[in-house]
This record gives sequence, structure tokens and C-alpha cells, in this order.
Amino acid sequence: MAIINTQLQDNIGTITFNNPEHRNVLSKELINETLQSIGALQKGKMRVLIIRALKGSKVWSAGHDVHELPMPGRDPLSYHDPLVTVLRSIQSLPIPVIAMIEGSVWGGACDLALSCDIQIGCQTSSFCMTPAKIGVPYNVTGILHFMNIMGVNVAKEMFFTAQPLSAERAYQSGLLNHLVDVDDLENFTYDLAASITKNSPLSIGVIKEQIRLLASAHPLNPVTFERVQGLRRTVYDSKDYAEGIKAFLEKRTPHFSGD
Repeated sequence: MAIINTQLQDNIGTITFNNPEHRNVLSKELINETLQSIGALQKGKMRVLIIRALKGSKVWSAGHDVHELPMPGRDPLSYHDPLVTVLRSIQSLPIPVIAMIEGSVWGGACDLALSCDIQIGCQTSSFCMTPAKIGVPYNVTGILHFMNIMGVNVAKEMFFTAQPLSAERAYQSGLLNHLVDVDDLENFTYDLAASITKNSPLSIGVIKEQIRLLASAHPLNPVTFERVQGLRRTVYDSKDYAEGIKAFLEKRTPHFSGD
């Protein structure tokens, strides 16, 4: 059974995560199907893309598949990592991408949702940034992404506590463009998408790319970049990183030592 459902209707493309048994975890398989679906939809007359889970889902996506994280000594979020690849693909699409969020969003799935251009949630939506729970050093572009959207202090709280942000707090913090009743979520989202399809696709594509370039215009000198990469390496080379993955796989609380 496919773990991604794809639809194109009235110039609106829809990618639906269809792997509830595994909480729509962002495995290589799901990500590859998502990338293939995006490519297929682009061949049609798609002007807006909606990414969603099945109606009634308790989990929009549980984020990165921990079973697929590399063992110590390798960067878990390198440039060619499948998750990083799909984030770039969504950000660079020349059409608006809407995240229709029903249920909880964990870890790297938060980055996926925020990589979309518009986020629409409901009362069941929540966001939990979990890398510190398993000792993962998040990458530079991901952290900068959160800082740009919600500000430094809220980003710090999300990463440091690894506690869920409620739908109301997410809306107040700028993570959600709209917070609507769960029964209205689908109609509201598709009505908004339909309104976008009436506007100039060329103009929208150019404006989206301009915003992407301007939002990422934060130059780092080589010394600073090398220091950041060195800091991250101390984590993925550490005993804590190995313990975090091992504890997750053994379904127990990790015992971090700071080494």
C-alpha cells in the first residue's frame, strides 16, 4: 500500500501522508514518495500544493525516522540527508505550498511544516521540537529557519525543553497563519488555495523566490561557519548521541552524561 496519496484537482495538488500505523514518520521511503509525487504533480497544471495527513489523524508526522539516523561519527542532518533534501525541494518550488495540520507535529516534521509557505492548523495541532531528547545536533539552516519565523526566544524554548507548543501558542508565535475549528480545516484550506489559483502564477513564483533569498541572506564568515560545524560535531561524535539513539530503540528514558 502506498504511504502517500496524491491528487490534482482544480489546479490544486494534494499530498496526503498515509502511514498512520507508523505515525507518518519521515522515513526514506515516505520522503522518496513525496519527492516523486511533487515531480508528478508539477507535470500537471498545479498552482498550489497542499501537504496534509489523513482526516482525523492524531499525528501529522512524527518527524525523522530515528531508526535511520547514522551512528556516532556521521552528521545526522547533512546536505544530502533525505529530510534536508525534501525541505529544499518544498522551499524552492515555484508555487505556494500549504501545510494543513491536523494532529501533532514532532521533530523534523516541524521543519517540514515550516518549510511550507502557509501553515493552517486546528485545535488538535501541536508542535514539538525533539532533537535534544535524543542528543541530535540540529543543523544550521534548520535553526535559522525557526529563528526567522518565531524569533530567537521561542525557538530556544522549543529546542531546549522539547515540550509541545499548543495550537494557540503556535498561532501566537507565528508558526500558524490560521487557527480554525477542526471541522472547518479542510474547507478553509482548500478555499484559501482556490483563491491563490486565481492570481498570476509567474508573479507568485518570483515573489516566493525573492522572499526565500532575502530570508536566508545571513552571511557567515568562514571562521564562524567552521566553529558552528565543529560544535555540531562534538554532539554527533559524543556518547550522549549514541545513548539517545540506543534509548529510543530500547524504548526507555536516555541517561545523558554530557560526554
